[in-house]
Amino acid sequence: MDDMEQSDNKFKFTEVMFIVFITSIFSVFAGISYGKIKYSNSVNINNFSNDEKSTELENFIKQYKYIIANYYDSDKIDEKELLKIALESILNELGISDEYSKYMEQDEYDQLNINLDGEYEGIGISVYKDDESGYFVISDILENSPASKSDIKKEDYVISIDGKLTKDMETSEFSKYVIDSKDKNFVLKLKRGDDEFNINLTKEKIDLKSVDSKIIERGDLKIGYISMSIFASNTYEQFKKNLSSLEEQNIDCLIIDLRDNTGGHLSQVTKIISLFVEKKKVIYQLQKDDKKVKYYSTGLSDKDYPIVFLGNELTASASEVFIMSLKENLGAKLIGTKTYGKGTVQELVDLTNGDQYKLTTKKWLSPNGVWINDTKGIKPDVEVRMEDEYYINPSEKTDNQLESAIKYCESLKKK
Repeated sequence: MDDMEQSDNKFKFTEVMFIVFITSIFSVFAGISYGKIKYSNSVNINNFSNDEKSTELENFIKQYKYIIANYYDSDKIDEKELLKIALESILNELGISDEYSKYMEQDEYDQLNINLDGEYEGIGISVYKDDESGYFVISDILENSPASKSDIKKEDYVISIDGKLTKDMETSEFSKYVIDSKDKNFVLKLKRGDDEFNINLTKEKIDLKSVDSKIIERGDLKIGYISMSIFASNTYEQFKKNLSSLEEQNIDCLIIDLRDNTGGHLSQVTKIISLFVEKKKVIYQLQKDDKKVKYYSTGLSDKDYPIVFLGNELTASASEVFIMSLKENLGAKLIGTKTYGKGTVQELVDLTNGDQYKLTTKKWLSPNGVWINDTKGIKPDVEVRMEDEYYINPSEKTDNQLESAIKYCESLKKK
């Protein structure tokens, strides 16, 4: 599934399954993207298999050339803009029935290309706009980043960057300034309480962490816990390392936390599923029109310990592929709330003008052929809604969904 190549139209793509959710916090080091297709300007209309469609395309090109050649005020014609409008119109029409096919201008997707790459060059802070002062406030500091090695702390106010006041900037402008700057050195003026001071930072290549794990002990029971925030380009390697570490400690049960994980690279979830399922077993299917293709595990054997997923309404797409595959192949359970319900695959196309568009190209089905779009998500085996106390004071102790998963593991040990 990685970098599949289509020779006729001369482009490469990675299939990606992801949902973009808009939040109030904009991350300097984070973003969301889709897989890229390298698009060729020259599309040979003879490659079209449908004669009627080829005729329509020939007619469109003929009329387009006529308009360009004969419009009375040709100096005002911007061909790039005309073609952009035409492509936008096509995608908007598709978008009536498919919300994921969409034209995106460069400013819209620039910050979305980072998370799925699993790395970026930056300083490693997240900021949000303080409504009262108008300045940015640091909400998070990325581990092993330039910011983490400095005196910067969460809740510091960012007054300016290189002398530019942040109250005059949007969060997207701030992020773009850092990422796009050819100068790698920045001066941030910070405010902490009544004190103002400068911090010098040099942006570096930062590997984004998408997987965390730990052992939860209950009596003589060892429960492996592994959380995933996204299926980025480097998530499989991180997941494999964390899973091996847990298994070396002889876990009795495994909890996989996919809450708020809206998806990512299909290739990554394919390799991760193969860590659990023996080869020759179907792990999912892809469908275009009436043609279905089954995809098989490359794994050596089935895992023999119980597996429990944690999911919620933002668990989507590639995360749902993971859950359905292990539910149907290994009897894994889902605890939490019903998942989002996204059963399609998108591709992201790079255009020569710097813009991009994303196009839905396939449905994905579970190993048994279930399309979760029809059911609007995966229904949990045990429905548990997060209690208000967690949002007031988030911690493992107040996470009642996690506690339910732990108790489920405990109940299996007693049998």
